[in-house]
Amino acid sequence: MENTSQWFASWFDTPYYHILYKDRDNSEAQLFMDILTHYLNLPEHGEILDLACGKGRHAIYLNSLGYKVIGADLSENSIAHAKQFENETLHFQVHDMCKPFNKQFDAVFNLFTSFGYFENEDDNLKTIQAIQADLNETGFGVIDFMNSNYVIDNLVPEETKTVENIDFQIKRFVKDGYIIKDILFDDAGNTYQFQERVRAFTLEDFQALFDQAGVYLLDIFGDYKLHKFNKNTSERLIMIFK
Repeated sequence: MENTSQWFASWFDTPYYHILYKDRDNSEAQLFMDILTHYLNLPEHGEILDLACGKGRHAIYLNSLGYKVIGADLSENSIAHAKQFENETLHFQVHDMCKPFNKQFDAVFNLFTSFGYFENEDDNLKTIQAIQADLNETGFGVIDFMNSNYVIDNLVPEETKTVENIDFQIKRFVKDGYIIKDILFDDAGNTYQFQERVRAFTLEDFQALFDQAGVYLLDIFGDYKLHKFNKNTSERLIMIFK
């Protein structure tokens, strides 16, 4: 069991994380990027920071749309994988998102629930402050988070997901304000157990963090087509701020 204060630094760096989530919908992610960049009316060849970019699927697609993109992630393995896609206008770098990147962008995107992992509550505020510090005068910050109310109401307590002949036994529960996922599986004669912990932030929680950071919340959406947010029925909580 990975019980370190930064569980994500180990789990996200394993090949098993990418095996379990290999079937993520790239077409949905690309459609979201199309709609989001059009809505924000970003400048042609504008600069975007994809914060907590993983293996870079959003960053690579954004670059194909003509934007200059930097993908940043704490996972050295994910960044090493993403670097094969680098070009003159697409770069990847290992970076802790609690800290400013020390460069200003037209947009900073934090996508696919890549927030709320920290044990230290202060790190959540530091991340929002870092995003704000990395925005130019006309730039937008975007956090694409789960709608915690909807997720908790529709939580599947147990399931087994088989990917590449590995049976991932998954248990989900809510404890101490976190949505927790225990993942147990065997491979090559070894037993592995990991745990994902994500803070069950609500819109009100984010608004409090934004107030502390001096950030202005501009828009709120409930799905990747940017429909209106409903706390009971929306699957996502997408916040645009500056």
